[in-house]
Amino acid sequence: MDFEITSDKRNELLSRREVQFNLKYEGATPSRMQIVGKLCALLNVKEQQITVDTLHSSFGKTELTGSARVYDSEESRNKTERPHLAARGQPKKKEEA
Repeated sequence: MDFEITSDKRNELLSRREVQFNLKYEGATPSRMQIVGKLCALLNVKEQQITVDTLHSSFGKTELTGSARVYDSEESRNKTERPHLAARGQPKKKEEA
């Protein structure tokens, strides 16, 4: 996967960064989990601080564009994000029997 961050804006009011990116890949389209992992490695943050907002791919191309929000802390993310968006792209917790 080849990541290119096209825009990185700071939103002080909501204590977050708003990131736009392009992603080129080989083979199958990467999952949200893989994209979150790559963003965490590039931006040096934890998975709980990132919410992937949109992913757009074109038919027949091996590239996609997307946007993500990177919060300063997990608490600020939980205050701002809607629960279904915050849960999307995060590892599912396994229930104990």
